Amino acid sequence: MAQVLDAYVNKSVNIVTADGRIIIGTLRGFDQAINIILDDSHERVFSSTDGVEQVLLGLYIIRGDNVALIGEIDEDIDRNIDFSRTRADPLPAAKT
Repeated sequence: MAQVLDAYVNKSVNIVTADGRIIIGTLRGFDQAINIILDDSHERVFSSTDGVEQVLLGLYIIRGDNVALIGEIDEDIDRNIDFSRTRADPLPAAKT
């Protein structure tokens, strides 16, 4: 797993947590337990009735046991999405 994450260091990533949160930020580092350090991060809070709320987090650490998914973001595509018009149900927590 560490070799895969090495390719994402200093790139914009999307992290989905086990409790259903979606956190975007620049991957600055990680350890063997996949604890993640993000910089310039924010959480996207989805709603079926309102646009996507973006909550600024700044420098943020996510425990490895709470990471469900990590993916690189295409910043050009992401920049062109109108999140104020996006509607979606929030993700439920992962079942354990």
